[in-house]
Amino acid sequence: MNTLYIIPTPIGNLEDMTLRALRTLRECVLIACEDTRHSRVLLDHYEIRTPVTSYHEHNKVTKLDHILAALTRGDVALISDAGTPTISDPGYELVRAALDAGVKVVPLPGPNAAITALSGSGLPTDAFTYLGFPPRRPAKLREWLRLYAAARETLIFYESPHRLVETLTAMLEVYGDRQAVAAVEITKLFEGFFRGPISTLIAHFGAEPPRGEVTLLVAGQPEPAPAVWDEDQVREALANLLEKGLKRAAAAKQIAQESGWERQAIYDLDV
Repeated sequence: MNTLYIIPTPIGNLEDMTLRALRTLRECVLIACEDTRHSRVLLDHYEIRTPVTSYHEHNKVTKLDHILAALTRGDVALISDAGTPTISDPGYELVRAALDAGVKVVPLPGPNAAITALSGSGLPTDAFTYLGFPPRRPAKLREWLRLYAAARETLIFYESPHRLVETLTAMLEVYGDRQAVAAVEITKLFEGFFRGPISTLIAHFGAEPPRGEVTLLVAGQPEPAPAVWDEDQVREALANLLEKGLKRAAAAKQIAQESGWERQAIYDLDV
């Protein structure tokens, strides 16, 4: 059975190609690429002579039959202008059509701006949500941002340079002055990570507009500070639980979860 390979391409530095990706591109019968002129720079750099066909946002449905026909002759590679296909780039419809036709789909690991930026951001990486490009209209943008206002995890967005300050301003209004990171020109000559409160990023990029697309990361909503009861409240709660027959250790544990007090301190109270 022939295979559709999903192959990430460099997001800037042409050296960010894996050996497996290069071998696969050479062995396929066809490469479907977002912009043939853009991809030709990469393919010529590595002397890859595999035939190419355009596959982009405006022809992604009409090109399906042509690409599926090529898959009857051999393996096909899908690439985008930069990064991993199908992630804020065309490709979903082709992957779905290939799977429905019984074609094997194999994704290769490789460059991705969102993950690269996250790994160097300094924001929490244990949980995150990738949200792609925000809506353009101001009212829709704010409505959309509010959907994620309560999220605890790091939020990741893509944004164009000329819209960055406008989007950051909307984020400041909706999210407050959270910590944020703007990763600009990742892997390129003028790569930069700009870290600080959202208001600081607004001031910086208002004075110095960024070059190229930006990966924007925003810290999740902070955990609420635990309640801190005064000693009279803790004593009263402990006395009530002890009167109900709860053992002191169990009562101290229960009260600690609500009061902000250490369990041992509660246990040691003279009640």
